Amino acid sequence: MVHTFKCLDRFFALDVESGSVFEIDELTKEIIDFYPPLVPPKEAFSCYSEAEVREARAEVDELVGQGILFAPEPPHGKPHYNGIVKALCLNVSHNCSLRCEYCFADGGSYSTERRNMSFEVAKAAIDMLIQKSGTRRNLEVDFFGGEPLLNMDVVKKTVAYARGKEREHNKNFRFTITTNAYSLPDEDIDFFNREMYNVVLSIDGRKEVHNRVRKTATGEGSFDNVLSNALRFRAKRGDKQYYIRGTYTALNKDFATDVLFLNDAGFDQISMEPVVLPPEHRLAIGESDLSELTEQYEILAREYIERRKTDKWFNFFHFMIDISGGPCESKRLVGCGAGNEYLAVAPSGNIYPCHQFDGKPDYVIGNVMTGEFDETIPRKFASCNLTTKPECMKCWAKYYCSGGCAANSVNFCGDINVPYTITCALMKKRIECAVAIKAIEGKI
Repeated sequence: MVHTFKCLDRFFALDVESGSVFEIDELTKEIIDFYPPLVPPKEAFSCYSEAEVREARAEVDELVGQGILFAPEPPHGKPHYNGIVKALCLNVSHNCSLRCEYCFADGGSYSTERRNMSFEVAKAAIDMLIQKSGTRRNLEVDFFGGEPLLNMDVVKKTVAYARGKEREHNKNFRFTITTNAYSLPDEDIDFFNREMYNVVLSIDGRKEVHNRVRKTATGEGSFDNVLSNALRFRAKRGDKQYYIRGTYTALNKDFATDVLFLNDAGFDQISMEPVVLPPEHRLAIGESDLSELTEQYEILAREYIERRKTDKWFNFFHFMIDISGGPCESKRLVGCGAGNEYLAVAPSGNIYPCHQFDGKPDYVIGNVMTGEFDETIPRKFASCNLTTKPECMKCWAKYYCSGGCAANSVNFCGDINVPYTITCALMKKRIECAVAIKAIEGKI
């Protein structure tokens, strides 16, 4: 399978199975699009000379002969469950200082009682991770919510507890925390810089965009506090890993402007994600919005290239694709590992496939306090990969998205093996832009 496309006024060919990427001209694109056994219409190459067509076809034939164009699909191993867990999301607070309109977690509560995780539950979760990680040394723990800073005492104690277990069990913990940054004391920033491998701060962009949907519990805008705190954090973070994560909705489909606003504000690591909501929600993105949204990615890509030549250099998360290397085959087939290698723990101690399943009774795997762990759900998630998703196997972008988000598939399609097509379309455009950027920056 070969995907040809035009992006940023250039033409490209991406061979799905070999991973080869070529910048091509329009004639070569047409030859690839009509490559045998397809027979091109007579008018397909009418504006080119016979010599030009012959030369371009010979180049394509050579690449096909080398096995790097129209490469055959290799045999894939069947998915299997080995019981190894390598990462945990600890939802340390089912509460939040904000009431974001699009929040999948119902204002941080996950439609349950507003409560914080106790240290006893957090310790038990760390113990479970160590026990289920087998011989794997590097383990990841993400502090999430709600708003985890509402339970910072437990966050700090949990980090110290895990650090104390590292040598005994030959483990290395990497911690991440996600915060709305509405309240961010210097002592917490200092703690992040000592202990957190990555820090994610949520800002949606321009003040009017952010305040429209990210309000406090009393209905006030949160932008001024959040931006001030995030900038203070950025000044102290240095070259350690972080990123600003925004969400765009149907009310700011010109989201490229918000990404550039965040860069202008002083941030150089930025992500902007599409909202995922039921179609009847006023903020939901629909099929009719896709043309406008894909255009925004090209607008952003053009400015991105220019800014990366200046002191406004920045990374945009979805343009950071490793074309020449990337994950191993098993990772490409299964994606994030939710429900299998990656699990989430709620304040009650209940274990879920990931944080987006928190509060859903049908997806409780067990409980860290009781020691209960039913492998039925993990085995189901482990058995799901690209090879079990017929639509994904026909898609040129399959090895870059690995079948998409399991929670989106379940929530919007009712089946873990059916992809949510709106995010599919946006993912494809981001990949095309990433390829074009690499080519223009001379990295292909």
